[in-house]
Amino acid sequence: MAAAAAIVAASTAFSSVHFTSLARRNFWTIKSSLAPSQPSPPSINFNISFATKPKKSLKPKPLPEDEESPVEDSSTGPLFIPWIVRDENGNLTLQSTPPARWLQAVANAKTTEAKKKKKKNGEPTKAAEPKHSKAARRFYNENFRDPPQRLSKVLAAAGVASRRSSEELIFEGRVTVNGSLCNTPQTRVDPLRDIIYVNGNRLPKKLPPKVYLALNKPKGYICSSGDKETKSVMCLFDDYLNSWDKRNRGIPKPRLFTVGRLDVATTGLLIVTNDGDFAQNLSHPSSKLSKEYIATIDGAINKRHLIVISQGTVIEGIHCTPDSVELLPQQPDISRPRLRIVVHEGRNHEVRELVKNAGLKIHSLKRVRIAGVRLPSDLGLGKHIELKIADLKALGWKS
Repeated sequence: MAAAAAIVAASTAFSSVHFTSLARRNFWTIKSSLAPSQPSPPSINFNISFATKPKKSLKPKPLPEDEESPVEDSSTGPLFIPWIVRDENGNLTLQSTPPARWLQAVANAKTTEAKKKKKKNGEPTKAAEPKHSKAARRFYNENFRDPPQRLSKVLAAAGVASRRSSEELIFEGRVTVNGSLCNTPQTRVDPLRDIIYVNGNRLPKKLPPKVYLALNKPKGYICSSGDKETKSVMCLFDDYLNSWDKRNRGIPKPRLFTVGRLDVATTGLLIVTNDGDFAQNLSHPSSKLSKEYIATIDGAINKRHLIVISQGTVIEGIHCTPDSVELLPQQPDISRPRLRIVVHEGRNHEVRELVKNAGLKIHSLKRVRIAGVRLPSDLGLGKHIELKIADLKALGWKS
């Protein structure tokens, strides 16, 4: 009973005390407990602060170096400001330091104010980069950006299939453009903007780069990849394509094909590329690019044979005449005579028909030059090299 009376008296006395705004220090807690003999309610905690004006003249006494600083009492310690912060899980937590995002916002505000003060003082500021006008963008699109191309041409350039096979895929309804089925190979598309799917697989936006190779074709290989039973010159590039990803990361593989054809028994220079326009211009008879062949003949050759070959013959209803025919000097390591024949028509089996019309039989035939590009003497059979820009220009390539 005495303890309860003391608590009531203390609470009456504290209720009459006036607390001011300076009540920030000198915290203590008055705890009450009742006698154990009587049933007591839960303990009551009182956090009471008194307004005490700190004296500026008072300074703490310096402590000796050998003595440790005592633990700060809660009644004279620094001000404790609680921060209620929401953590990553969304729960409210109590901490003694400000949150990091608040400190960052304050720092950014100070930086912004400092920049404004500099501008007011007249210091030079960095000018913003000018935006390109509509006329400048139009000029770039018309002169530098690739125009939209035919859908079949884009599929062939991406390595899906040949242009003819790509047209068959389009006619069969296996190609969609921007979510709509497309049955017209002549549809103009832009791989960078349009979304193209072939057999459910999306066509990459980045097309493979143009590749121009010179191959020394061996005997027994055909220039078509359709017949799986016969060896194709495309299998000579398996190592080149298998190592493509290591040399060109993130770039699609090119679909290679030959420019023109050499029959299965003819060897020598063969251009391989993935540029359809370049191949079309190079192989078309209107290009009139000269091609030089070395024909090894079975039997003797006389002047009459050379005259007959130079007069030409009719091939596919068109009279074809060679540019030049020359009998090469005899070499000690080659017993058979050889002819150097230069043509520009590019007809099918043109050199063989010219020699056959003169009554001669070809033992072997090799192409050694196309326009200004000559087969390197040190390039082995089945090997290839990349053509240089000078070689491409000699073939009529336009950048």
